Amino acid sequence: MTKAAEEEKEFQWPPLESNPEIFTEYMHRIGLSPTCAIGEVFGFDEDLLAFLPQPIYGVIVAFERIKNDRDKGSAEDVSKVQFYMDQTGSLDNACGIIACLHASLNAPVDILPDSVLDKFQKENATKSPAERCVSLEQNNGFKNIHKGFAMKGQSQAITSNQDNVKHHFVAFVVMDGKLIELDGTKKGPNVIGDCEDVLRGSIAEIQKRLAAGEISDQLSMMT
Repeated sequence: MTKAAEEEKEFQWPPLESNPEIFTEYMHRIGLSPTCAIGEVFGFDEDLLAFLPQPIYGVIVAFERIKNDRDKGSAEDVSKVQFYMDQTGSLDNACGIIACLHASLNAPVDILPDSVLDKFQKENATKSPAERCVSLEQNNGFKNIHKGFAMKGQSQAITSNQDNVKHHFVAFVVMDGKLIELDGTKKGPNVIGDCEDVLRGSIAEIQKRLAAGEISDQLSMMT
């Protein structure tokens, strides 16, 4: 086996810390416009939400599942969003970046020409969610950047012990007046209901799941 083949076999898409600075730098490195940034939601009170930079195009939440909800969503609703991809196989711990892709590629944001993100978007424009999953698994541009960011912040400690990975990232967007959860481990996009404000709509949905005991209260939210 060649060295390149060995490295390919060993790469397991290590998880990243839920840190808005790390995710912002990562997204800028792959090609998201520097005018866009990822920020942290410090609480659900209106006084705290008022300080968040606007506009907000998507919400990313990391939580620990208590109840299995992977039967939610529908493959028939893939057409209701501009981009949706599956998350399987070696991408199990890449859910943070997949959530960022789901949020950014369904938003009116600028992407730098010829960047890793721009090429990925164009190459996968007409592909199925399953094919997009394979495309990311095999994308060396993403892999090379991901390796570096997996060593930043607390990501290195998380990566050294895969048993520490308990949280899962999902994205929420609003398309055509509907709040939609994008989670590649589900059957497809999960259309939740009518919504005009993605931030407050996402918070309401998270509060509902907390009350139902579906997720742990150990969670983080980014916009």
